[in-house]
Amino acid sequence: MLGYLAAGIVIGPVFHGITDGEQILAVAELGVVFLLFIIGLELKPSRLWQMRRDIFGLGTAQVVVTGLALTALAWFSEVLDWRGSIVAGFGLALSSTAFAMQILEGDGDVNTRYGQRSFSMLLFQDLAIVPLLALITVLDGGGKGSNAPLTDFAVAVGAVAAMIVMGRYLLTPLFQIIARTGAREAMIAAALFVVMGSASLMQLAGLSMAMGAFLSGVMLAESSYRHELEADIEPFRGVLLAIFFIAVGLSLELDVLVDNALFVIVAVPIVMAVKAIIIYGLCRISGSPHNDAIRIAFLLPQGGEFGFVLFTTAGVVGLMSTSTASLLVAIVTLSMALTPIGAALSKRLLNGDEQEELDEDFEGAGADVLMVGFSRFGQIAAQILLAGGRSVTVIDFSADRIRQASSFGFRIYFGDGTRKDVLRSAGIDRAKIVLVCTQKKEITDKVVELVQADYPHTRLYVRSYDRIHSIELRNKGIDYELRETLESGLLFGRRTLEALGVSEADAHEIGEDIRKRDEARLALQVSEGLQAGRDMLFSHPVRPEPLVKPKRAADPFEDNPLAGTADATADA
Repeated sequence: MLGYLAAGIVIGPVFHGITDGEQILAVAELGVVFLLFIIGLELKPSRLWQMRRDIFGLGTAQVVVTGLALTALAWFSEVLDWRGSIVAGFGLALSSTAFAMQILEGDGDVNTRYGQRSFSMLLFQDLAIVPLLALITVLDGGGKGSNAPLTDFAVAVGAVAAMIVMGRYLLTPLFQIIARTGAREAMIAAALFVVMGSASLMQLAGLSMAMGAFLSGVMLAESSYRHELEADIEPFRGVLLAIFFIAVGLSLELDVLVDNALFVIVAVPIVMAVKAIIIYGLCRISGSPHNDAIRIAFLLPQGGEFGFVLFTTAGVVGLMSTSTASLLVAIVTLSMALTPIGAALSKRLLNGDEQEELDEDFEGAGADVLMVGFSRFGQIAAQILLAGGRSVTVIDFSADRIRQASSFGFRIYFGDGTRKDVLRSAGIDRAKIVLVCTQKKEITDKVVELVQADYPHTRLYVRSYDRIHSIELRNKGIDYELRETLESGLLFGRRTLEALGVSEADAHEIGEDIRKRDEARLALQVSEGLQAGRDMLFSHPVRPEPLVKPKRAADPFEDNPLAGTADATADA
């Protein structure tokens, strides 16, 4: 993004290769339109409904509180009167959807908890366009406004309702008809038509074009053609969004910056700092952890592309001078340019020990097998199940692990397996077997106890931490347990024997004998205590001739001071 901005500044304000940057910006905003359409494809209506509190609660608070604070700053600067200060304050309160969402997409964080909250605020800002434009009309006394604010609002609501109806009853049948033709160019043309048509409808109603594209994307989120549409639109989105960033650089007025250099140098960091502090505070109050609040605060401190329209309109109607409007546009542009740098620097303020969380979305969950924890142990077990033609619902509480697994095509749901509501949402009522493959003994025990208490008829297969844990799990009456290191240790020992000259068949027979002895010893320990079965352990070489199953038992560890510790903690 910084490269595109720099290219735009060099091409336009520096060498004057292109002088009509604002006209190009109007066309380049189509990149934001396509971006919002693709984001809409990833958000089902049910998911959007779940975000309503963040959209209308956190989003409203952010626009109102930030707008009032920046209005006060603009008033005390004595550059604008009270009417111009209101427009400047609320215009600067908006953030850039293009910059913020591009950063989120680049980092793969769109579906994280902080990414969804950031998007909720950006979405409300798009909705706030109508009242802010109406505010200019009101402050101007209605002298140059064409419609009453209430009429504008009613038209906007009607347009949104019309979009929802058309999306629900027309879009999917349309793509079904086109898909039957088998003409890929027709599908691409239809996708472009839907995006541009919905965007134009919203623009005619006074809303942003991006809002229309987003709504059409949401309406198609549950369509079977969603992935094909995303693939068709992606090239256009990438090119147009790049042109948008270049156009922002083209529209920068260097002479305004030079004439007001001191003011801009002071104003840009102040505006960004005020927005960041308010956003951080509101996120913390509304329940975001420190790390998420920091990420959001450093992601949304810039001015937004809609500020260009708002300040230009205010200059036309006389609420501020055209030079002041240009100065505000320059402040917005510079704040955009600083956003990627700020987002990168925000990582230095994060708490390293805080658990990152994603949104819990269990759409499509529910299978015969529910796996809790996608550890390295669980990944191997899942391969066996998938190869056997079984579907597996996997939940894990590590955001990094989910991102890594998703890059390999696995569908994993974010969730805490120690919570009953998460297990229910993940489909435990329909599961025949629950596999507990978590890495920590404490977490494993919590999941086991929860399932046994609330779902006593569910079969439990559990990965145990060590031998003592295996004994505890068997005492709890689970269906099956296995120490992760048992099978790998047996195989490792067999391969070592083979390397020393023992035949593969003999090594296998020895390994099977050790397996049976281990199982028999474990059964004794469950019933008689940890010290039972010690005579089954080998501590010296056994040389049967000819080879038969080894029967010589080890001497007791009476003289070994580490015997109790080894028996309590080792996997042997």
